[in-house]
Amino acid sequence: TNIQQLPSHCHCSLPPQDFPCVAVVGLGKNTAGVCGAENWDSSKENVRHAVSAGCRLLQDLEVSHVEVDSCGDAQSAAEGAVLGLFHYDQLKSKKKPKVTTQLHGSNDTVKWEKGVTYAEGQNLARLLMEAPANHITPTAFANTIEEKLAPHGDRVSVVKRSKAWMEEQQMGAFLSVTRGSDEPPVFLELHYNGLPGGNQPPLLLVGKGVTFDSGGISLKPSASMDAMRADMGGAATVCASIVTAAALKLPVNIIGLTPLCENMPSGKATKPGDVVTAKNGKTIQVDNTDAEGRLILADALCYGHVFNPRAIVNVATLTGAMDVALGSAATGVFTNSDWLWEKLQKASVVTGDRVWRMPLFEHYTRQVTDSQLADLNNIGKYSRSGGACTAAAFLKEFVTSTHWAHLDIAGVMSNKDEVPYLRKGMSGRPTRTLVEFAKKKTIF
Repeated sequence: TNIQQLPSHCHCSLPPQDFPCVAVVGLGKNTAGVCGAENWDSSKENVRHAVSAGCRLLQDLEVSHVEVDSCGDAQSAAEGAVLGLFHYDQLKSKKKPKVTTQLHGSNDTVKWEKGVTYAEGQNLARLLMEAPANHITPTAFANTIEEKLAPHGDRVSVVKRSKAWMEEQQMGAFLSVTRGSDEPPVFLELHYNGLPGGNQPPLLLVGKGVTFDSGGISLKPSASMDAMRADMGGAATVCASIVTAAALKLPVNIIGLTPLCENMPSGKATKPGDVVTAKNGKTIQVDNTDAEGRLILADALCYGHVFNPRAIVNVATLTGAMDVALGSAATGVFTNSDWLWEKLQKASVVTGDRVWRMPLFEHYTRQVTDSQLADLNNIGKYSRSGGACTAAAFLKEFVTSTHWAHLDIAGVMSNKDEVPYLRKGMSGRPTRTLVEFAKKKTIF
């Protein structure tokens, strides 16, 4: 079975004898390329869309193996095939037919395999995000990542830190979120040494890892609360990108930090109005326990500075306001570094998983530092205005690095039909953009 691209001047002919079934896909205009208005490479996106459509069609026909034409871009073709065929049905008795894919009629095997690795990385994030919260607890999440990194033990070390360590580190903000749950928190620390023996400062990736977010005492509405099993999307994309970097043997040092916990209501849970102390000594008035992601990230960001990173990128499904602002079109990026923004933006043009820069004005900082009882408030003074921006301003209070970016992925957490090569469900975005960013040798 075969997917083939036909140039516009070609005429259809009968498929060869060894392919009883052929899916023919269109790639749009052959002049497509990087589009400034769309901020992506249209030709790469067209290949991803077309190949995924062809593969799904053949899957619906219960074809078990598909050979894919490179369509002029073997990496994008592989991404379209592997991303397009992913479907979370691990817990169902009736499953979609499993389809294997391979490159056909081209010598671009290196690019194809690279595309497969990129897509499998994003699919790992999707798998973690989609799984129910009783299956992916903080402990189960950490164990899963440890298993995925086991084949790369010569380059990767995994440390699973306990609550006692968090207490020693005086991570009062993180611990305040964990109090309401019976599930023990885990602070997962990953070290990928792509340049062993060198003095290269690491890239630090920090991911929000709330494996279920009920809102705590500030309880969320019940409608769609089940989707909060994916509130660890930041941790999922960060860890999946490090797994991918290790598989690709990227020549870069990366440290990944993911504070993992549940946010639950109970008699021990943090109450609205409580004041907690972060690792850097700043006090925080917690007026909304559903604004918990910034609390766990605050302590992780403080801790991350001990590694003297070249750059810090944190990723989090942080605010519903980000979804309101950009929807699923792009990840919102708040950064204090034009250099870092340029690198992230260029990476996103290649992957088609776009980013968009948002403001870090002092205007927003004043709204989180104007607190009645403490140094900071965990929600902005005007709670319904600029929520994504005040959340970013809050995080900025725990960063001293000159190259820091906060990626709010709440809007891109899931997919309905906006990205044609992703089925409905949790998206795993922007894992491929993080990998593409990390692989650029020019970032260090």
